[in-house]
Amino acid sequence: MKWKIVENYEELSAEAARLVAMQVKKKPDSVLGLATGSTPVGMYKELARMYRVENLDFSRITTFNLDEYVGLSVDHPQSYHVFMQEHFFRHVNLLPEHTHIPSGDASDLATECARYEQAIKAAGGIDVQILGIGGNGHIGFNEPGSAADSRTRVVQLAQRTIEDNARFFSSIEEVPTAAVSMGIQTILEARKIVLLASGESKAEAVHRMLEGEPTAEVPASLLQQHPDVVVIMDRSAASRLSAECKETEHARL
Repeated sequence: MKWKIVENYEELSAEAARLVAMQVKKKPDSVLGLATGSTPVGMYKELARMYRVENLDFSRITTFNLDEYVGLSVDHPQSYHVFMQEHFFRHVNLLPEHTHIPSGDASDLATECARYEQAIKAAGGIDVQILGIGGNGHIGFNEPGSAADSRTRVVQLAQRTIEDNARFFSSIEEVPTAAVSMGIQTILEARKIVLLASGESKAEAVHRMLEGEPTAEVPASLLQQHPDVVVIMDRSAASRLSAECKETEHARL
């Protein structure tokens, strides 16, 4: 794993966007794995600016999102379908038929999960997967205890995840308790992984991911098994790393 510590969220967003833009320019028909939540919003904003100002072209790009809440329709205000439209899709020239998000309200969720896995395979696999990290170390919605060989499936959300996501809803009672999520194995099959971490609330998870042993109890630590992972974190998220770990950061990724 490689990592870079930046001063703040703005620098984190710019660095993440730079890496994605490099991929888009290098391979204009790339397949990108995308994440939701507050952390990648700045990256999406910067990519949209690059599209407007620098003519970064997304017209041949295909995207697959990590997850979606079970039970929310595609037009629900808190669905990840709406999130992606608001923060990224409608601001760039991605073709709608090239964007993919699991259906959380499918009548047969098992069939939907299998369909999603097949769609990723048919697209040639994911070139670059963007990830955030949960306070409990989850990636996607792969909560602690998720198997390393897991595939896209329905997962029950941990209480901490429900509490963390309550800020996006009117009350905690409105937060869905399950989600469709890419599995650990699905994520690990991406050719490159870029994980973003911002804020003190992620510091312990980042420490356990980078300096702990790989364990299903900290799903992000299983990324140590991947040959090409880049972690970009701000100083708050890096605050619990050892001095040795901070000193060995890669200055240029």
